Amino acid sequence: MFARLAVNIPAISGVFDYAIPNELVEKIQAGCLVTAPFGNQMVQGIVIDLMDSPSVANPKLILDLLDPNPLLTAPQIALALQLADSTLNPLAAIVSLMIPTGLSQQADILYELRIADSQFPDSKVATRILNLLKERGSLRGRQIDSHFAKVDWRKTANLLIKKGVLSAKNVLPPPRVRPKHIRVAQLSVTPQEAEAEIQNLGSTKQTQARREAALRFLITQPDAINLSWVYAQTGCNLADLQELEERGLIRLFENEIFRDSLSKQVDKETNTQVINLTSEQNFALEKILSASRLLPSAFLLYGVTGSGKTEIYLRAAQEVIKHGKQVIVLVPEIALTPQLVKRFLSRFPGQVGLVHSKLSEGERYDTWRRARDGKLNVIIGARSALFSPLKNIGLIVVDECHDSSYYQAEPPFYNAITTAQEYAKLCGAVCVLGSATPTIEQRFEFENNQGSAINGQILELPNRVTDSDLPPVQIIDMREELKNGSRGIFSRALSESLAEVISRGEQAILFLNRRGTATYIFCRDCGNTLKCPNCETPLTLHLDKKEHLQCHRCNYVRQKPKTCSNCGSNQIREYGLGSERVEEEVKSLFPQARTLRWDWDTTRAKDSHEIILTHFANHQADVLVGTQMLAKGLDLPLVTLVGIVLADVGLNLPDPFAHEKVFQVLTQVAGRAGRSARGGKVILQSFTPENYAIQFASRHDVNGFYERELDYRKQLGYPPFTRLARLEYRNADNVKAEEEAAKLATKLNVKIEAQALRQTELIGPVPCFFAKENGEYRWQVVLRSPDPISLLRDMRLNDWRIEIDPISLL
Repeated sequence: MFARLAVNIPAISGVFDYAIPNELVEKIQAGCLVTAPFGNQMVQGIVIDLMDSPSVANPKLILDLLDPNPLLTAPQIALALQLADSTLNPLAAIVSLMIPTGLSQQADILYELRIADSQFPDSKVATRILNLLKERGSLRGRQIDSHFAKVDWRKTANLLIKKGVLSAKNVLPPPRVRPKHIRVAQLSVTPQEAEAEIQNLGSTKQTQARREAALRFLITQPDAINLSWVYAQTGCNLADLQELEERGLIRLFENEIFRDSLSKQVDKETNTQVINLTSEQNFALEKILSASRLLPSAFLLYGVTGSGKTEIYLRAAQEVIKHGKQVIVLVPEIALTPQLVKRFLSRFPGQVGLVHSKLSEGERYDTWRRARDGKLNVIIGARSALFSPLKNIGLIVVDECHDSSYYQAEPPFYNAITTAQEYAKLCGAVCVLGSATPTIEQRFEFENNQGSAINGQILELPNRVTDSDLPPVQIIDMREELKNGSRGIFSRALSESLAEVISRGEQAILFLNRRGTATYIFCRDCGNTLKCPNCETPLTLHLDKKEHLQCHRCNYVRQKPKTCSNCGSNQIREYGLGSERVEEEVKSLFPQARTLRWDWDTTRAKDSHEIILTHFANHQADVLVGTQMLAKGLDLPLVTLVGIVLADVGLNLPDPFAHEKVFQVLTQVAGRAGRSARGGKVILQSFTPENYAIQFASRHDVNGFYERELDYRKQLGYPPFTRLARLEYRNADNVKAEEEAAKLATKLNVKIEAQALRQTELIGPVPCFFAKENGEYRWQVVLRSPDPISLLRDMRLNDWRIEIDPISLL
């Protein structure tokens, strides 16, 4: 018997055939995790398929089976193969998305010091390597990486190996995660037998009292109990329990426990009010449930903010679970959608698992195992939750399906929304995409039965479920404000409205799509702008805790200089507007108001999102200042005012999707206001109020924007009327990056001409908009074609970052 493996070396494409040892023939199945030789190293691999004969002569033997149960289900394997083909990613890189962090390990090199007293005074890197190995002992390459940020130490290490100073060997580190066990105690005789022995447990009063208390406590416990709890309840110690075990009265052993990220959550239904569905909700739910009983289908649940999409998700999930199937619910980010998560937890107590980046490796691993073992019926999480190993999926929900966070912007590139649609087909499940502002491509595909939306249907929810209508939006032309002498951050209308809301004891949200205090720092004398040395993007001023400048791309930090490095002037000034500055302005104008700021800088700690939201929802603050996080599915009844401080941010970026992104975020943020009988309004400040994205957003006119943007895309030849592939090359040498981009463009043009592809063209090569990132220059070539994959599939593009259907060209 033979097995075809995807080996865990992400840069390696394809699959490789191996022979299965006789002792493992009955144990190895498709989806199993094994170890195998690959070249001169040992690697992990996932069994993709089993065969009676190999495609190569004399295949190597698989070495070991790491888990008797398959890690991947059959639909997951099919999805991995399909996704690797449609995104041009290596299969191993896609498979790695489906294996829990810490369980999947890659081959590494172990470096060991052979000559301890060697010295290389002319090489700082060699000296650092030797000192590190003297201090820490033998280390793997990835461990040494953490000590050498942005330093190519491996060339120096190879020279030291040639000189005999170091030795190196290939190793495969063991998995970092494993099941967690705790020591427990349990009565091993009948309660009557234990009572008979209870008077003769110790030679002193103290030991007798401790052991008697411990034994009496264990008599009352029907199950094994954590030793820590026994100590806390009785005052005994380990020696006392060991004595009781020697006497045969109790037994001490280890129990496996699950690390549950939801252990602090309350599963009880906090709102017992019966929710009656509107006729529109009933119609949409019935369509979804009918499809779940028949053929796999896809639905676009297109409903205004506050139209009750979550209740439809909950009832559809309830019906699917009732029929013995399971549910995956994708959200843009767990921390930003706590209300949806709590509603699922209360509706399905004990059946829900969360998957997100803030979990420890152990918590993720245990949630993954419980999903694989069929102990969970609902998985909720960001895009990685899609790859949970549920065995009988009946429903996949993608909430806020317009959100860009569903797109993985680092290799391996993929879009979780289209992947969810394809996965639902493979599982025979229903896929529901929900949004008030679906993307142009999503809506076009559903309307025209194309792409991932074949056999799809749009279900509309045009009205809110409460008595309130969508809030009116007042546009303030900031150019007129300047002419009238108003030079503050807030227009007079916004300042007056804030004062009214605060005086009435209601709440307001102030939205600005920028972090920090100032957008950039410059010299007033010579005009020199302070930029990040790694990315060449302007540094942003931050005032929290300690004044500093920060790059929002690579996190480079420095102090604000006192003089200009270009001309020596001390006229260093700040320009622009950020969320910190808005917060300070609110405190200055309304000192009595309680203010919270919600952006990336205030939410880096674990649970910080939920703490801020809970404070605001409980009316422990009057004004919430924030960035794009505010656009994500919040339901706050006391919010009667949303102020959009500067609506123009992002409109003028050189990206064909720029207007759509601005429209979506403005519409979503505006939808946070007036979600109760109190009503509400939105004040939108802009320097370009005539822009069509702002005009349509102010009218909540999603259909009007769709028609206008669709016409714009058709004229320019952008999706959904064609497809894009973005190829990016990075190098520390700008000339090298430009040369490689030019070479690829030449090859592609030759191929296009040879195949006479009339509807295919190249854009570039050109530097990316953000031309430098993390010390590397970025050049790109954009391929515009009805089928870019077929043109690129057989080309060697190992050093290129390839994005199929990118959501940004920046």
